[in-house]
Amino acid sequence: MRRVARASVWLAVFVCGAVATAAAQSPTFDIYWVDVEGGAATLVVSPTGESLLVDTGWDTDDDRDAQRIVAAATEAGLTQIDQLVITHYHADHVGGLRALAELIPIVSCLDHGTNTEESNQRWVDVYLEVCGDKRAAVEAGQTLPFGPVAIDIIASDNRLLDTPVNGGGPNPLCATAERKTQASPENQRSVGALFTYGRFTFLDLGDLNWAKEIELSCPVNKVGEVAVYQTSRHGAFDDAGAPTHLYAIKPQVVVVNNGPRKGLGGTSPGFTEVSTAHYERIAASPGIEGIWQAHRSLLDPDPAHNTAAERIANLGETDASGGHWIRASASQDGTFTMTNGRNGFSQRYSAR
Repeated sequence: MRRVARASVWLAVFVCGAVATAAAQSPTFDIYWVDVEGGAATLVVSPTGESLLVDTGWDTDDDRDAQRIVAAATEAGLTQIDQLVITHYHADHVGGLRALAELIPIVSCLDHGTNTEESNQRWVDVYLEVCGDKRAAVEAGQTLPFGPVAIDIIASDNRLLDTPVNGGGPNPLCATAERKTQASPENQRSVGALFTYGRFTFLDLGDLNWAKEIELSCPVNKVGEVAVYQTSRHGAFDDAGAPTHLYAIKPQVVVVNNGPRKGLGGTSPGFTEVSTAHYERIAASPGIEGIWQAHRSLLDPDPAHNTAAERIANLGETDASGGHWIRASASQDGTFTMTNGRNGFSQRYSAR
């Protein structure tokens, strides 16, 4: 394991916490996309049982999102969260943290730093209340220990890694790239990570926006091609999902972490036009083999603008059973199975 200088305090806590991890040993690298209604909460579990949660969903009166995260953790055989990564300080990504910490132990926390705009300060305060001296900031270019899974930090605090990973190289799509101005400073600070387990790769860039995606992909695509990609901005691809980036990383499977009325089919703050092009752009990605959605978009429920119902975890405004997850289970040889927690439907893929 490579020791990360800026995260030395966190690493010491993590090593102690990993010993206490109660997750059952598994030969697969498992990823759970928890339904937090258009927020973000992605739980990953290494083949040796370490756990890492990326973001915590919304703050709700009934602690809905915290409870759904704990339900997914229980499904995965966990009794604690070894590592928590907060990508950025927006309510849909960090809002559920206080309630979550009351329901399940969190051993260590990682972030982009604690700098943000005044409008987001309340969420920084919540984060510090929970994580305090067990937090550390990560930098783009770091590699974090996570059992046999490599975690490359791609982005953090408005910076990107200097050296391409995962076979990244020159991107010919840059010659015709559409440029947009930077929006939402806090989104630009998102922690983004590439998870690699043998031939399997998973990319989660938080809420990096269109302009930052172009910076990541031009003139060189710094992350290469990936097996699974979680959409930035919850699939609201007016200010994310730049074709120059999306078509360079060539995901085989795209997971849209949307809500019934947020993300896919909707708009980002500062944008006004609802567009069906968001889904169509994903579907046109070269080499795409499967699109999975947390929710059917009720902003644009046309079946042509949503994936097949069997690959949608939640079909209505919300689900009486408490929300359904999507899970990926990946083997080191690159084969992976996607499963819909609502209906048990699964599909097997093989990483190129």
